[in-house]
Amino acid sequence: MRKIICSAFVSLDGVMQAPGGPEEDPTGGFKFGGWTFHFWDEAMGHAMDELFSRPFDLLLGRKTYDIFAAHWPYAKGDPIGDAFGKAAKYVATRSPDRALDWKNSRTLGRDVVATLRDLKRSEGPDLLIQGSSNLNQTLIANDLIDEYRLLLFPVLLGKGKKLFGDGCSPAGLKLAKFGASSTGMIIAAYERAGGVSTGDFGFAEPSQAELERRKSLR
Repeated sequence: MRKIICSAFVSLDGVMQAPGGPEEDPTGGFKFGGWTFHFWDEAMGHAMDELFSRPFDLLLGRKTYDIFAAHWPYAKGDPIGDAFGKAAKYVATRSPDRALDWKNSRTLGRDVVATLRDLKRSEGPDLLIQGSSNLNQTLIANDLIDEYRLLLFPVLLGKGKKLFGDGCSPAGLKLAKFGASSTGMIIAAYERAGGVSTGDFGFAEPSQAELERRKSLR
């Protein structure tokens, strides 16, 4: 069984759009492309090296695929570019008949969810999502992500494409790994841990004021 791993650069308010540069994805009037640049340090580099050190296949939305395909094949001698080139690249696209020119690339077809469920059951390396905010929404809504590897940056970006949207499927998570950078960035890995557990800090016998408050909520 293969795992689907979501790896994302995320601002403190949940934005993941255009972390790499101003021209990466300015759609929607986003003005802060390249917002991760000044936070890069040795800890962040180590986190990236660890993420890509094991075999993986890539899951990409079409916009992220196009961004990567215009950059990584031309980054000669870059270890990440080499790893991406060797990996199978599965692409979610609304135009599955449109050619994918980057080697080892194929579309997920018209039924993305069914195809990904089949891929998870198949033999092979884990499936790693990079960027791809729209694809993430589909995976989250269909409860297909097994692990989140997040780099959380101390910045607020306001509007922009976010990791978690309104269609988030409730799930319990457990912290599997944690670290911090010299620039204030949090590096955390979360694994699935069943459903959402709830409890109650209230009195066993609620006060009359509390009972009245509850009535006002109905």
